[in-house]
Amino acid sequence: MAAASLAAPTQALAQDWSAQLRARSEHRSANPQGPLAGPQGSTQGLDAELRGQWRGLNAALALRQERGGEADEKRSSSSSATVNELYANADLGAWQLSAGRKLLSWDVGYAFRPNDMVAQEERRTLLSSQVRGRPLLAAEHFDADTAWSLVWVNPLKQEGRRGDEQALAGRVYQRQGSLDLHGFARWGQHSGPSLGAALAWVATDSLELHASLHLARRDHALLLNQLDASSLLQRQSPWREGLRGSHAQALLGLSWTGENRLSLLAEAWWDGNALSPQDWRDWQRRTQQLRALPPGAAVPPQALAANLAWQAQAFGSGSSLQRSNAFLRLSWSEGGWSPALDCLYHPADGGRIWTASLTWQGDRLRVDAGLRHYGGPAGAVLTQLPQRRQGYAALSWAF
Repeated sequence: MAAASLAAPTQALAQDWSAQLRARSEHRSANPQGPLAGPQGSTQGLDAELRGQWRGLNAALALRQERGGEADEKRSSSSSATVNELYANADLGAWQLSAGRKLLSWDVGYAFRPNDMVAQEERRTLLSSQVRGRPLLAAEHFDADTAWSLVWVNPLKQEGRRGDEQALAGRVYQRQGSLDLHGFARWGQHSGPSLGAALAWVATDSLELHASLHLARRDHALLLNQLDASSLLQRQSPWREGLRGSHAQALLGLSWTGENRLSLLAEAWWDGNALSPQDWRDWQRRTQQLRALPPGAAVPPQALAANLAWQAQAFGSGSSLQRSNAFLRLSWSEGGWSPALDCLYHPADGGRIWTASLTWQGDRLRVDAGLRHYGGPAGAVLTQLPQRRQGYAALSWAF
């Protein structure tokens, strides 16, 4: 695994402007046990983020340059520029009005957020990435202990799925001493109504408890079509984007921080919009049957490869691979150093993801390094992922 990083903050271009430059190197090892082994190789990249504010206008631009490829293969390069945020904001005292592309993150969880109704941000990424906001119109009201938000998300979208769906979303927040209360509501163009509630309670100087609940009439999900029973090999992908019926998502968590700067985070959640244990058992059986087919005249290699690739589509079915999940994170902070170790565990099949990371933060310079390992019993979903391990190193410079 190569390690590279570059980042440097200097004086801001102006009082309301800032920038960050990051150089990174990522390495991945293929998993031969899954239906589709991922590429083994490394990727080097250079990321830049520019943020600025002028009067009521706010902008965040991300630039990305990557070079990489599979081991023993010709390396390719790509570059992109993305507007993560670009919106106008009007400050009317207690009222705030916004229009444009803006990042609005809701809910109280760390590893999973059932009520992140607007941003629907991906959680637990290996290396923190620049998150892109959603096109929206928003009205927010704030006072000492209460806040209200009403958001029209993707107002110009006629067709969209998941976070790109046109929707109305609202949130109310109230602080009662050491207790924070949240209420949420959303009406999606296709998914219809959903409601949510969350709370965070600072029980002591070192202990915080939080919980979140989301109830949906239906939601976007990756669904399995009826398979052609006459042949194991299908002519087209059996997966399709559709709407799952009524379901619930719930999270319970706690965070504890000791005087020695040792911190513990524990969360458990249920994601009713994920594939069920029976869905995964059926998936596993079909994968084994496909892998047992001998390539030959009766089994065209291209058709077999396509069917195995379609099996791997299940890994992108949603924010959680399994419905029941447990997460534990242990971290420590001393000076500028912050080592951490966390584990995501699937009780249904014993699968687990271990992640070890180390961060050093200076005034402007930041160093990140880490390793992620996917493991568990042979039949666990996580042992079927295209990659077995991933490692990274990055150097960031803010200015």
